Amino acid sequence: MSATYLRACALSDLPAEGALGVEVEGVLVAVVRTGDEVFALHDVCSHEEVPLSEGEIYDHTLECWLHGSCFDVRTGKPTGPPATKPVATYPVKVEGGDVYVALTAADLTS
Repeated sequence: MSATYLRACALSDLPAEGALGVEVEGVLVAVVRTGDEVFALHDVCSHEEVPLSEGEIYDHTLECWLHGSCFDVRTGKPTGPPATKPVATYPVKVEGGDVYVALTAADLTS
């Protein structure tokens, strides 16, 4: 299945170390910047249905604000309880000051 890159936000909209919740074609996406890297994850915690983008970022980890579940922003895998299921991650590219995320047809129809 081929992925289509869609504009998520301007790079300048992202905090230097943090996350921004956006909606891309109906898909909730947390765009995360840590250092010089940008990542994108599904913006819904796999433990409770709350936005991950409202959490804290440290050492490639996104910590959910509600119960403290931690996820690796590179893989979406949980690194701390209570979450046990990963969240989806999306390929990212930065071009011309904008952040684009790649969504597949499956992402867009789910």
